[in-house]
Amino acid sequence: MLTHNDDVDWDRWPVADYLAENYQELHPSDAEVIVHHSAFYRRLAPGGVARSVEFGAGPNLYPLILASAASRHVDAVEAGAGNVAYLQRQIVCGPDANWLPFHALCRHLNPAVPRTLARSLAQVHVVHADVRDLERGGYELASMHFVAEGATEDFAEFADFCRAFARCVVPGGHLVAAFMENMPTYRIGPTSRWPGCPVNPETVTEVFAPLTRELSVTHVDPDPTLPAYGDSGMVLLTAVAADGRG
Repeated sequence: MLTHNDDVDWDRWPVADYLAENYQELHPSDAEVIVHHSAFYRRLAPGGVARSVEFGAGPNLYPLILASAASRHVDAVEAGAGNVAYLQRQIVCGPDANWLPFHALCRHLNPAVPRTLARSLAQVHVVHADVRDLERGGYELASMHFVAEGATEDFAEFADFCRAFARCVVPGGHLVAAFMENMPTYRIGPTSRWPGCPVNPETVTEVFAPLTRELSVTHVDPDPTLPAYGDSGMVLLTAVAADGRG
């Protein structure tokens, strides 16, 4: 039987284990994501986006750093209580030092990123909510990292998450995303088990082609410095939301 998003207690997401396994250092694959996304953000005017959203923010700060180059207000929307608490601490108490190399690379690639990590997070507002409840057309830009394929084992539900992501921006709004390629159900830490929905560039293109224009989908090779979750790399996306998305 497939595990769906609502079958999972996201408040139990192992934040500390996830960060320890993935973000205590800047891994090559995340550097590739940052290079790819920085090229996307450099096309936008500094501070030219009034409202953007990180769709299922988790505890990952580098998408928020990237968005700070273009966005005057960023909603980090997250369902899991532990992730929400972590994000709030990073903003209120100051970010952890492990994020400094991420910020340095983002700023090196895009000088519109604020000079300090704390300033990059200053326009971030943490929202404890289900991304599926986001207002349609409420943002000018939406970013999503490792969410839709990690929320369910059901491809149909993966596609539903992607449609919600595309529809939360206005027609002509910007979309940027990263997916784990061929991600199976996986473990974080010693025991916890989490859903995965295997996707690849072809399936991501299939889902987003009817929803977008100027769609670009690329691939990042597997990173041997990361835990062996069973994926085969990453899939990166940029697009513009189309009119008449249903």
